[in-house]
Amino acid sequence: MTKARDLSKLLSTSNGKIAGSNLDVSFENISDTGTEGTKVATGTTAQRGSTTGQWRYNTTTNFFEGRAASGSFLSLEPSPTVTSVDVSEVASAGGGNQTIVVTGTNFSTGGTISFIGTSASFNASTTTFNSGTQLTAVAPKASFLNAQEPYKVRFTSTSGLIGTSSTGLINVDSAPTFNVASGSLGILYDTGRASTNLTAVTATDADGDSITFAVHSGSIPSGLTFNSNGTFSGTASAVGSNTTSSFTIRATAGGKTSDRAYTIEVKAPTTTAFSYTGSDQSFTVPSGVTSLVFAMWGAGSAASTAGSSYGGGGGYGTGTLDLTGITTIKIVTGQGGTYGTLAGGRGSGGGYSGIFNGSVTHGNAIAVVGGGGGGANGTSEDGGAGGGLNQNGTTGNSNGATHTQRGGQGATTSAGGAAGYNYYNNAQSGSALTGGDGAQPNAGYRTYGGGGSYGQGGDPGAGAGGGYYGGGGSDANTSAGGGSGYANTSIVSSITTSTGNKGSGTAVGTSDALYISGINSGNTNSSGDNGYVVFKY
Repeated sequence: MTKARDLSKLLSTSNGKIAGSNLDVSFENISDTGTEGTKVATGTTAQRGSTTGQWRYNTTTNFFEGRAASGSFLSLEPSPTVTSVDVSEVASAGGGNQTIVVTGTNFSTGGTISFIGTSASFNASTTTFNSGTQLTAVAPKASFLNAQEPYKVRFTSTSGLIGTSSTGLINVDSAPTFNVASGSLGILYDTGRASTNLTAVTATDADGDSITFAVHSGSIPSGLTFNSNGTFSGTASAVGSNTTSSFTIRATAGGKTSDRAYTIEVKAPTTTAFSYTGSDQSFTVPSGVTSLVFAMWGAGSAASTAGSSYGGGGGYGTGTLDLTGITTIKIVTGQGGTYGTLAGGRGSGGGYSGIFNGSVTHGNAIAVVGGGGGGANGTSEDGGAGGGLNQNGTTGNSNGATHTQRGGQGATTSAGGAAGYNYYNNAQSGSALTGGDGAQPNAGYRTYGGGGSYGQGGDPGAGAGGGYYGGGGSDANTSAGGGSGYANTSIVSSITTSTGNKGSGTAVGTSDALYISGINSGNTNSSGDNGYVVFKY
């Protein structure tokens, strides 16, 4: 065959290219002198060949690769790098997952993002290949631990090449958690407007960061200050009607914040009054009331049916009652003494008014004011006045030529009132809470008993004892002394006290509009006023 015919067969293709089947060429030590580069085969991973030594560009992995004698393909893969992330802080206590976009170079499909702490690491739940310079990783927020911050970010390719950020890129922080539920931080009653009666706001931070507090919105009651440590200071200003303040507290720790809504109510003064009923009365301490202010009056006594004498006035006192450990208070309000109705009848003593812890016994007494002593027949034979808190009652006038001994005058150091006039040797002293019975020698010398819990404690007779706190009953010519008062100073403070007015018929009391104006002693030929107790809180 001629050379021309051979060339013709070599080029006999439809596309003008030399067919591979027509070639049997071997190249040795090829030198490419071009400037653009030598084109090699390209294709996906699925299109790989099976001949050892084949070199190609893998469009699936975006790397050059060659087939080894073992049958595996070895990539000419550059090392990846991680340069930045779009999330620099993770709230580990926030719950759920954190999505993080990672930026770098030479990323490939199938690789994995890991987060490298100071002594521990974990892989992302998923790593999504976006491009050779961007990946998207998703991991549980709870996997990030504050003790391991800052976290470096690492990419590991399927071939095992690793790229790690040079510095920590992700810190961990959690918003503080409030320990005090939203709602009321306290009700401030008028007598307890101090900040110590409020609940302090507290919170915890999982990262151990210090926490500061501030009022974020709304306002707290006037007079109070909210401190950065979550406590209150100062005393709320008094209000004319119940006032509720609503506000939001913000807790800040390590740059993270949490808000919670609270309220504080300041109460206008509340009063509860106890007048005479003839039996013990109860007061249940309202929740949140830690103290109250009280005012109390003992009952006044009566004079006789004849003459111009007066009965004695009951004692008076006020104070602040500490309610720590006290849930129920018993109250006694004394009955005013009455005058005699028989010939020669005399005035009886008034009953005491008292406050007791739980039950009405001498040992449970918190505060007592004495009743007034009875007035006798005749001119200026006035009954003695009841004592105020921790005061003795005063002695009644004694103008009679024969019967000069007064009726029972209570004393704070005695176990009962002193004995009344003992004309027939059968008058009795009163006990601590009960007036003594008097004798009844004849119609000419009738006597009314001393005042105990509720007014006249004895039958008509000769000069009955007054009891520890009740006023004494008078006899024919001798007026009686007033009962004593008492205050337990370990419970009662800010005491203001005075005895009743001795035989003047004039009221004693306070000008506070929340209280009554006072309790009168008995006038001539009349009964004494009943006792009265008022609580303000």
